[in-house]
Order: sequence, then structure tokens, then C-alpha cells
Amino acid sequence: MTHLFKDLPKDLDIQIVESFFSPADSDRFFENLVNETEFESRNIKLFGKTYKQPRLIAWYGDSNAIYSYSGDTHTPKAWTVTLKHIQIDLEKRLKHKFNSVLLNLYKDGSHSMGLHSDDEKELGLKPTIASLSFGETRPFRFVNKKTKEAFKLELSHGDLLVMKGKTQELYKHELPKSKKKLKPRLNLTYRFIHSKDSISL
Repeated sequence: MTHLFKDLPKDLDIQIVESFFSPADSDRFFENLVNETEFESRNIKLFGKTYKQPRLIAWYGDSNAIYSYSGDTHTPKAWTVTLKHIQIDLEKRLKHKFNSVLLNLYKDGSHSMGLHSDDEKELGLKPTIASLSFGETRPFRFVNKKTKEAFKLELSHGDLLVMKGKTQELYKHELPKSKKKLKPRLNLTYRFIHSKDSISL
């Protein structure tokens, strides 16, 4: 069963801020980021097989914020002016440090993100991830790892979703495909990547 936003469980430790950025700022950020970001089409390894990711991605941040997931290692490109501006604003308003950002560009409804958790060692325990949406409104689903119960949100232009606490430990999340004719959506997930020397194995 899929529940709507109002029915979210207490152990799903998230915060949603609608219109975190104004429509005018969101329009400006969307246009600037699409034009200045060096997006890539990359592969991903799942269950021993290699697939083309159904979206375009880019990884930016501090030089030591190297991030590996699903058999792929990402070395950050240097912050752009727009990404740095947003980072500073998020840190000020959320009182949390971020040193990197993953950008995902979904060109239409065929572009998607499959079920996964952001639980890599580089993110540390109970990571805080700030996820910004620009462009087309798309549904976003959380699925409980044990019960398989699903919870759905609608994320729109300028909205902020903050995932924290045990969210990555207890839930997976996804941006499903859609057969509808959709405009592009840009998602920014700001994170803090711990250096390998500081991670307890």
C-alpha cells in the first residue's frame, strides 16, 4: 500500500519545506545550472551487470569529497558559483555542513532513479542529505526495507526535502518512471563526504 504525505510514519525522519526557494530564484537556479553544469551519462553496476543510468548526472564539491556507489567512483568537479551560493544558503538555514552535491537531470518521464539507500560508508552514520527539486513536479517514493510499505510525496519547483536520522538505514527511495509527457526536472542532493581516513571500518 502506498500512503500520501500526510500519513508518513514517525521513523521516516524527513523534513519537507515547500518553496524553500521562491519561484523567481528557482527559475534562475534551474536555468543557470542546466547551462553551466557538465552533465554526464554514466553506467551503473547492479547485481553484476552494467547498465546505462536513465538520467544525466554530475558530481561537484570540495576536492577531497570523492564518492563511490554501485561500482562507480566520482571525483568532484570544482564548485560553480551557483552551486556554492546554494551550499552556503543551505548551511546557514539548516545549520549543517555540506561539502559536495550530486546533480541528477531527468529530461522526461522515461528518466528515473531506482530504489536505493544513500548508505555508503563515505556518508557516515545517520547522514543528513538536503535534496532540492527544480523544474517538473515528480512523485518521490519511500519504501520500508522490512515491511515493504510505501509512502509517496510530490516534489515541486523549489521544494526542499531533508533526509536524516535512520532514514537511509530503514528506507529505500526512488523517483519512478512516468508515461506522462513531462518537462525536465533537476535534483540537487547536498551531502557531507567523510574522508577514508576518518571512516571507522
